[in-house]
Amino acid sequence: MSLSLGGLLVLLIVGAIVGVIAEMLVGASVGGFFASAVLGFLGAFIGSWGGHALHLPTVFTVAVDGHPVEVVWSILGAVALLLVISVLRRMGRGRRSLLRRADEYGR
Repeated sequence: MSLSLGGLLVLLIVGAIVGVIAEMLVGASVGGFFASAVLGFLGAFIGSWGGHALHLPTVFTVAVDGHPVEVVWSILGAVALLLVISVLRRMGRGRRSLLRRADEYGR
């Protein structure tokens, strides 16, 4: 798989758009532009894999340097990834607050 510099920039922008859409659907944010782009990239891999594994049809495909990017499955993959990230964040916050409370009682 080889991409030109222009294709890589387009893929970065498509990934960021997919990530932002996933953040809007879930109502959670992972960070700024680059974090959204990474979310979109990973969502594209997860969504494409899931779409092919379940033999789902291609709904909306964008070709970047001859490589297809399935936008709908990418968004769904990014939503799934963001839901997992938000659950893990909440679990970490709960554990930290329990540790703080235990530390306060130990004093």
